[in-house]
Order: sequence, then structure tokens, then C-alpha cells
Amino acid sequence: MTMMIKEMHTTDKPRERLMTYGADKLTNQELLAIIINTGSRDESSITVANRIIKDMKSIRELRNLTYQELIQLKGIGAAKAITILAVIEIAIRMHTHSQEEDVYIKSPEDVCDLLMEKLRYYQQEHFVVLFLSTKNMIIHQQTLFKGSLNSSIVHPREIYKEAVKRSAAAIICVHNHPSGDPSPSREDIEVTKRLHECGDIIGVDFLDHIIIGSGKYISLKEMNYIK
Repeated sequence: MTMMIKEMHTTDKPRERLMTYGADKLTNQELLAIIINTGSRDESSITVANRIIKDMKSIRELRNLTYQELIQLKGIGAAKAITILAVIEIAIRMHTHSQEEDVYIKSPEDVCDLLMEKLRYYQQEHFVVLFLSTKNMIIHQQTLFKGSLNSSIVHPREIYKEAVKRSAAAIICVHNHPSGDPSPSREDIEVTKRLHECGDIIGVDFLDHIIIGSGKYISLKEMNYIK
């Protein structure tokens, strides 16, 4: 039978190691084991943590786990899955602006600072819309579409319906390229032009469409696809 945490030597227990040496000295498995808290009847939390992480290329892949995937893992029930997802979300927010802050967008760099760490590691394209006030303060942020970007998936009516609902004066669209290369595709350019045209008709300024890659981004406004 696998040794449980309570049976381990004190120096081998993640909590005790954290108190003795500091959190920065713990392995990813040990930190995850503390979050998991307790194992199953025949597995320690360390064993469960090892099983979750062992096939991951990077600890960043934890952020791709869904609730349904987590609860299917042996030793992870609903409560532990929720705790893990909550900790992951806190970690993401620590790398971005607090949702309690008033955030003003003055440049593509501001958008990159806000969303780079949230979007750059996704294995699927996420299409995020920032809804802005007349002073370019973010009044709402929402992921509206997921999947390969094309005109059949990205519906202007959904975007501008939300803009009208939020009384937004302007919008900025952002999506990621899982390949890491932010260079715009033909579909990216076509969607941008379509959204810009619809914004002109409705009376909501379409300020920019920004594509995020691995640590870099491209602004279609700066590339003159938006006049």
C-alpha cells in the first residue's frame, strides 16, 4: 500500500517542508499536493499530484484542465477539482490586472499586458472582446467564441448585441494563435474588416483587433487593416 502523507517522515511532508524551507523550495508536485490536501484511501496527495503532472510538458498545462477532466481523475472529487481550478484562476489574475481595477486602454501594449498571460498558452483559439467607455476604460470583458477563427463562428451580431447591452462606446477584439505565431491569417483579416464595417453601421467604434502569440502580439490597426 502506498505510504500516506501522515505516515511520511516530517521532512518529506509538503506542508512541513513549506514551513521549514519556504514555498519556493517545493516542487510542483508538492505544491499541488498541498492544494489537493488529502489523498484517497490507498494513495497520498503526493501520489495523486504526481499522477496529474507526470505527462505534462510544463506546469502551465494545468491551466488547460477542465472540471470534467479533473473529477475523472482518481483521488480528485468535486471539491478538490473546484479548489484546483480556483487556485489556477487566482494565479492567472496575478499576472494580469485585477478585475477590481479601472483599466484604461491607450495602446495595443495595454491590451497585451492585460491578456497575454491569460491567452498565450491556450491550445484552442479564444476570441475575447473588450467593451470600452467613451474614455476607453474597460467596462466589460468577455470571451465570446472558441475555436478556429472564421466568419461563420465569429458573429458580429453577438459582439455588437453585447456592446449595445453594455452601452459600450467602442470595442477591441483579441484572440490567440495556439501556434505561437501571431501573424494574421486571411480569415483574421476578413473577420476584422467585417467587424469594422458593422461597427460603423451600428455606431460603436471598432478600435483594434489584436492577435496574441507566444510572448508577442500583432495589432491589425497598426498593420493598417483598420482605417
